[in-house]
Amino acid sequence: MGPSDAKVLVTGETGTGKELVARALHHNSKRSGRRFETLNCASIPSELMESELFGHVRGSFSGAIRDHTGKFEIANGGTLFLDEIGDMDSRLQAKMLRVLQEGVIEKIGSHDAIQTDVRIISATNKDLQRMIADGQFREDLYHRIKVFEIHIPPLRDRKEDIKPLAEYFLSEWAQHYNKKLIRISPQALNVLLSYDWPGNVRELKNVIQKTAIFSDEATVSTQTVLNAIENEFLSNSLPPP
Repeated sequence: MGPSDAKVLVTGETGTGKELVARALHHNSKRSGRRFETLNCASIPSELMESELFGHVRGSFSGAIRDHTGKFEIANGGTLFLDEIGDMDSRLQAKMLRVLQEGVIEKIGSHDAIQTDVRIISATNKDLQRMIADGQFREDLYHRIKVFEIHIPPLRDRKEDIKPLAEYFLSEWAQHYNKKLIRISPQALNVLLSYDWPGNVRELKNVIQKTAIFSDEATVSTQTVLNAIENEFLSNSLPPP
């Protein structure tokens, strides 16, 4: 499905690596030489999301002091990754459906139709079918964004991935921090394999980063891994400032 232009919905828990999958699909497509743009639908207020997607013209609303180019135009010819699409509000869902049907956008404050050629890859950690049943997500949009679906299991259900991922991240962080870390001890690896990884790949990457910082030896020890996991757990448990 990578070489095709088909729309893909990537599902899985937070931190499982959905954006990595989207980037891999883009990299292996005929659009790989063009832009890969991302937009997290959960991190932007709904009143600003339309402008981020489609753009706006100067004076179209209070604070619009200059023209703004949206993600669809920026990604034209390439790929737009819509993360956490389940958080998109119903009004924008209707606008998205029209754009996906017609391939045309209109900036806020303008009636000029702009033709776009963008591959859409979406991701969510929510159960969209349940949201459809509850009237929270449009069924027609769901079928538009899901020509193919890729489900990424949580890391606790694919223990065989922990060792290669940990070694890859260790190599990255060792280079970043100019450390001569070359391996993870078998005992330390057993600790990684026995942990449930509630934060999935993102948590594993953070833990390996901490082991690279904490370790002064060529081999990562069990205690270093335990300290890194404890530190990551405490960091996630702290109340917001």
